[in-house]
Amino acid sequence: MGQRVVGIIMNGVTGRMGTNQHLVRSILALREQGGLPIGDGEVIWPEPLLVGRSEARLAALAARHGLERWSTDLDAALADPRYEIYFDAQLTSARPPAVEKAIAAGKHVYCEKPVTPDVETALRLGRAARAAGVKAGVVQDKLFLPGLLKLQRLVRAGFFGRIIAARGEFGYWVFPGPEPAPQRPSWNYRREDGGGIISDMFAHWRYVLDNVFGPVRSVLATGAIHIPERIGEDGRPYTATAEDAAYAIFAFDDGLIVQMNSSWAVRVNRDELFELQVDGTHGSAVAGLRHCKIQPAAATPKSVWNPDLPDPVAHRDAWIQVPATAPPENGFKLQWEAFLRHVVLDEPFPWDFAEGARGVQLYELAEQSWRERRWIDVPELRL
Repeated sequence: MGQRVVGIIMNGVTGRMGTNQHLVRSILALREQGGLPIGDGEVIWPEPLLVGRSEARLAALAARHGLERWSTDLDAALADPRYEIYFDAQLTSARPPAVEKAIAAGKHVYCEKPVTPDVETALRLGRAARAAGVKAGVVQDKLFLPGLLKLQRLVRAGFFGRIIAARGEFGYWVFPGPEPAPQRPSWNYRREDGGGIISDMFAHWRYVLDNVFGPVRSVLATGAIHIPERIGEDGRPYTATAEDAAYAIFAFDDGLIVQMNSSWAVRVNRDELFELQVDGTHGSAVAGLRHCKIQPAAATPKSVWNPDLPDPVAHRDAWIQVPATAPPENGFKLQWEAFLRHVVLDEPFPWDFAEGARGVQLYELAEQSWRERRWIDVPELRL
């Protein structure tokens, strides 16, 4: 079996998401399975170089996973011809200069979302990558979740008839500290550090909504700081300056309306941390991260409002689970596989910097809607 070794500079993977999803469950998982098969007995073999600011954290992470290559010198890493791909999972505010250097060094670039802090920077970097002839991609992992893959299958099959509306709920209770310890870092709640749930989640909602329902045409949103004081990593209280919840309505062609609630200050009474209910003339579905259930029109119970008697309908029992067509895979790993095939085999990869810019655009427009207390139209973006 032949190996096509692909060197990957992985910057910012000492953080929770970078370590768990990108390094361990994607790149190392590919190595554990013997590489990514690409036909004729050949595999792509990813060779990571861990890059970051802390020698101690990099050395500990590398030792924990049996890796030898790590560095605090990004410039030296970018100058090394053994590495074709630059991956960035840093804070969004730190990403643009590093990506710009990587493009100038001729590296293919793959980034976490939001790809940049603002739309113009995303478009500028996308144009720079195109001019340099390097491939560029942005993480859009939710598209590869089993529950949303089932939902997209239902849409393509015409299960819903005409889709009338949808409602999404995302979130969980992030402890303010000190006990139990918060599940998210304190910068998430400081606007001056790039925090806020709108910038974090609306970049996701853009690609989810566009792919399930079609292009978002306008947005009405408001945010809130429900927990005004939290405890930081140093054990000291700090003032939250970024919103921990957002409530939005998105409008689409043909009158479709989608409502989305996003919150780090909500206790969960759902089967999964994210659920999206889609209602249509021929049936409805509720999709989560892994599961999806349906209620066809012919199986819809007849509900009658009567607050004086117990409801005779067991509503949750009137839904049918949609079966999986294949064993579920990690969404981050699936997109890594697609990007690696894009780099090596030049296969299509639609999730480029233009797509990343659209996610940034939606959160910028949502924040504008919040400030101005009005609907904001979403114009088309192109590189």
